Amino acid sequence: MYNTDLPNRAELPSSRQLLRSTAIALVAAGALLTTTVLPAEYGIDPTGIGSALGLTPMGQIKTSRSAEAAADAKAAAAPAVATPAAPTPTSAPTPAAVQVAQAASGKRDEMTITLRPGQGAEVKLDMRKGDQVEFSWQSGGGAVNFDTHGDPVNPPKNFYHGYGKGRESNVKGTLQAAFDGQHGWFWRNRGKADVSLTLKTQGQYSAIKRVL
Repeated sequence: MYNTDLPNRAELPSSRQLLRSTAIALVAAGALLTTTVLPAEYGIDPTGIGSALGLTPMGQIKTSRSAEAAADAKAAAAPAVATPAAPTPTSAPTPAAVQVAQAASGKRDEMTITLRPGQGAEVKLDMRKGDQVEFSWQSGGGAVNFDTHGDPVNPPKNFYHGYGKGRESNVKGTLQAAFDGQHGWFWRNRGKADVSLTLKTQGQYSAIKRVL
């Protein structure tokens, strides 16, 4: 009935040969996946062969179009958001508007200190990190030594953070807090006569106090 001879056991492939063939097939499939399929379909080219063959740009275009289509579908499915109507302007500012304006301008203070020969004084502002203060001070009667610095809450031993020091009779500028804590000025009159020193501050601080 059958014209084909059946192979005997010796002619059949051994288990070792089958495993070897399977391993070769897996390696070939992996190489094909890495060099052709991934670059062409997803724009992923770990070996660089896809770019050489011109497959990677094609995969990148496919991926980009898929992402755009997903974004369009998400936008179409999102419910419409109504735009709130603009408030009707009033002739007088509301209390809330006054509070916002006060918060933007911050506090404003002026302080005058008299320093006898050899006497020192220190004034500090309670500030949070990033707060800014416009300041100016001038001494009538001669120049004084000054040291502008800051102290954090519970500072470590021998801590010092300076913003500037010297000997002047008139200084103005901006003080920006480097950390939460107290920031300000120390002055000492090294002259032989009394000096009247006036400090003006405006900006973001919660309190001003003379600590020395």
